[in-house]
Amino acid sequence: MSEIFNVSTNPHVRSGNTTQTIMRDVLIALTPASIFGIVNFGLDALLRIVIGIVTCVACEALYQYFMHKKVTVTDLSAAVTGLLIALNIPSTLNVGFEIVGCVFAIIVVKQLFGGLGQNFMNPALAARCFLLIAYTGPMTNFVTSNGFLDAYSGATPLALLKPGAESTGVVSLAKMFIGTTGGVIGETSAICLLLGGIYLLARKVINWRIPVTYVGVFAALIFLFAPGHHFDVIYMLEEVCGGGLLLGAIFMATDYVTSPITPNGKIVFGCCLGLLTFIFRMYGGSAEGVSYAIIFCNLLVPLIERVTVPKSFGKRRKQRRLHKMKKIVKDALVLFAITLVAGILLGVVYQITLDPIAKANENAKEKAYKAVLAEADSFETIDALPSDDDINASSDIDFSKDKVNEVAIGKKGGETAGYVVTVTDSDGYGGDIKFTVGISTDGKVLGVSFLSISETAGLGMRAKQDPSFTSQFTAKSDAVASFSVVTDGSASESNANVDAIGGSTITSKSVTKGVNYALAVYKLVAGN
Repeated sequence: MSEIFNVSTNPHVRSGNTTQTIMRDVLIALTPASIFGIVNFGLDALLRIVIGIVTCVACEALYQYFMHKKVTVTDLSAAVTGLLIALNIPSTLNVGFEIVGCVFAIIVVKQLFGGLGQNFMNPALAARCFLLIAYTGPMTNFVTSNGFLDAYSGATPLALLKPGAESTGVVSLAKMFIGTTGGVIGETSAICLLLGGIYLLARKVINWRIPVTYVGVFAALIFLFAPGHHFDVIYMLEEVCGGGLLLGAIFMATDYVTSPITPNGKIVFGCCLGLLTFIFRMYGGSAEGVSYAIIFCNLLVPLIERVTVPKSFGKRRKQRRLHKMKKIVKDALVLFAITLVAGILLGVVYQITLDPIAKANENAKEKAYKAVLAEADSFETIDALPSDDDINASSDIDFSKDKVNEVAIGKKGGETAGYVVTVTDSDGYGGDIKFTVGISTDGKVLGVSFLSISETAGLGMRAKQDPSFTSQFTAKSDAVASFSVVTDGSASESNANVDAIGGSTITSKSVTKGVNYALAVYKLVAGN
């Protein structure tokens, strides 16, 4: 019997590279940063690295087995994802949260879209952003190091470099380059990350275009346009070495699946990454911006490749232009149809969930009230609130950036137990800070509970995360007309002073002014 063979047309390109060999090289390249992370943060880092790899490999194997697909964990891609997730979290993160992030990366971002090669964004970065949104506090907790080097506390160097941070800390470029600083497990050591990048370049696993363009454009923008640091070489180098820039540029922006394949597209991709990271770091609410910049640019890859694809040989310009125009019109119509259907569905969902959401908001509001006025068993909202003119006239403090959202009287057995004032102060470093203040009938602050705050991680966010700051308002033995912020640690010497959060005077003043505003509103409402 004759056999039929299918032979592809020439030329035939052969390569010894496989998915497994490429992923193996990535694991080897990440080894220096992983080892240094363990040295820097101790056994906590080692535990999270092991859990990250094991969880991702197990998730992929179990999903493929139960979905009757070929189990491909031997290609090491799941192990790389697990290691990258571990290197992108702080050593203090609860391991349960890490496991949730690993499951999200492998199942939702990778497997549900078809597995390796089909995901539209980097799974490890998607997991990091998911964890940042779901567990903001634990993901930005860089308080201590329990490693084998010198212990340190406070914010990361990148947070201290944030324009306008008013930090009292000192940033050392040498320590940032070596890695003996705070941060997530794998981002602190610039030299270890660069060694890994050199290895990947030598092995021709990655191309120089994306990481070099990314870091180069970012560095140039920092050098030329960083607020308050124009033409400052040292500040530029600190921004390059700080945070996750090198980790993202070398190991995640170069992901084969989610980055352009055209040479010019890689350059455009790197330029977009550098620009977005600069904008997020300099003008965003957070000190970091690498993860969001890469994920956003992952979504632009199809468009970048379409624009930068080489012209077909022999195809007339007019035909190309007509084909491109038809493609644009088709895409626009599809996008319009999708938007229309999504809008209708959102409207239906909104109507269905309107009452449950309103009830949930009411429960959340009462819970916030109870947090600052625990003695009350019910609350009555006051409809007639004092005017801005009356509030400003009652105090010498400038309350032009403050507003009262709501005032409620707390009742216990029919008697007034106190007042809850919800205020918003717009002088925060990251924007509006909204919180409730519980006040007793004799004018003493009983509690402060935040409803929304977006200050710098590790600095201003400590106002919410560290109760030692807000407890200063409630620890005073007597009621005061207003509080003042001091930065020399002398708050205990005066009943009306509170110590500022280290490195975050702006946030401290904003919250204190909001508390003073609540006291002024209380006096007008209570008639005191």
